Amino acid sequence: MDAEAICYLSIQELATQLRARKLSSVEVTRCILERVHRRNPRLHAYLTVLEQPALQSATQADAEIAAGRWRGPLHGVPVAVKDLCFTKGVLTTCASRLLRDWKPDYNATVVERFEAAGAVLIGKLNLTEFAVAWYHPEMPVPLNPWDANLWPGASSSGSGIATSAGLCFASIGTDTGGSIRFPSAACGIVGLKPTWGRVSRHGVFPLGESLDHIGPMTRSVGDAALVLGVIAGRDEADDTSLAAPVEDYAAALERGVKGIRIGVDERYIAAAASSEVAAAVIDAVRVLERLGGTVVKVTLPDVEPDVEPGMAAWNTICAADAVAAHERTYPEKASEYGPGFRSFLELGATVRGQDYAKAHIIREGFTNRFQELFDGVDVVACPSMGTASLPATGMPADARGLTGANSLLHFTAPFNLSGNPTLSQPCGQSSSGPPPSLQLIGRHLGEATLIQTGAAFERATEWHKQRPSE
Repeated sequence: MDAEAICYLSIQELATQLRARKLSSVEVTRCILERVHRRNPRLHAYLTVLEQPALQSATQADAEIAAGRWRGPLHGVPVAVKDLCFTKGVLTTCASRLLRDWKPDYNATVVERFEAAGAVLIGKLNLTEFAVAWYHPEMPVPLNPWDANLWPGASSSGSGIATSAGLCFASIGTDTGGSIRFPSAACGIVGLKPTWGRVSRHGVFPLGESLDHIGPMTRSVGDAALVLGVIAGRDEADDTSLAAPVEDYAAALERGVKGIRIGVDERYIAAAASSEVAAAVIDAVRVLERLGGTVVKVTLPDVEPDVEPGMAAWNTICAADAVAAHERTYPEKASEYGPGFRSFLELGATVRGQDYAKAHIIREGFTNRFQELFDGVDVVACPSMGTASLPATGMPADARGLTGANSLLHFTAPFNLSGNPTLSQPCGQSSSGPPPSLQLIGRHLGEATLIQTGAAFERATEWHKQRPSE
């Protein structure tokens, strides 16, 4: 097997090879590192590469597997984490000048759980500064592997790029308003945003604590299921983490969709999707229907009547939460932030208590009305992003243009407000660049149903096998 073929194996395939000792973790890790050294100088997916620690972890994994101490499907598998996940003694910059030299003295829970599963940490991945929409002017800007002129998604751009380009087998992303789904869609991969609290946020630098979700980004639904099974679950260090038992997500992969009720709101889709993306999503729903699913017409509630495309409530909550997260450094060190993120903090600092309270009432009303849909359906289908791709220069310059009339958050931010789990996956072929992306939304703690549905679609199609060219 050549090096490129190794780097594009699924985790399921790689785990079988490693456990049978047909491949060694050291061999695979060297393949990934060689690819990172060759491609990262152009793509800027990684901010920090942990070559020697990774090889040491791989050596340990090979010894344990040889001794019959297999820890599970991530044992010996090279992975990477977004550079706002704390790593003990390793730079954790949040892609900001403010933290350019910071090394935490403990690991994030997701990092600890990767280590406990025997995964090999390759490095820390690039992102927009503190996980909003803008890069700090002193940090390298990551490039979409499909086309450098296309947006790589925000904020987990490095996670999307590295996973898509075969620079790791899985990555961790965070999602406050779309930051797992945007780079997954923009880079043609799978992204799973779990229920809020399903994955511990301990040791992950917050953007908006009441909106932040942590989840896997992979090249297949099956791989997302395996990673979620490792990182999900109650964490005593995070009081907001959920105590509900972690399901066997891998067991859901083969269940098929017979009897699954798929909700579709064509008005909601048409409001912000290109004709290309809308057609791809409706075609995907028809595939699921042919596989035994039942399509149900639904009407999604508006977050805010008359202003829903701007998502004013989301903007108010996220900006205010961000100011709370940065109270030790803003405004005292305002000059060290990039202009884009600084403008977001400036916006948050203007939020009054009554504005925040009103936004939360709007949020709770939408959340309650949205949950009622699941009395009649099991999943809701819509796009992950309104277009298959965007120009790399398409983001607004500052916080004033982030929402307003901009419909970018139309298919994403509502489900951060509601806390529902979502699964994004390729669902067609674009005329240029990455494929359109299908988003499936589930009831709270409904990740297994999303995986069940997404895996059935994946088995019936070839869209997830598309890759960016070298």
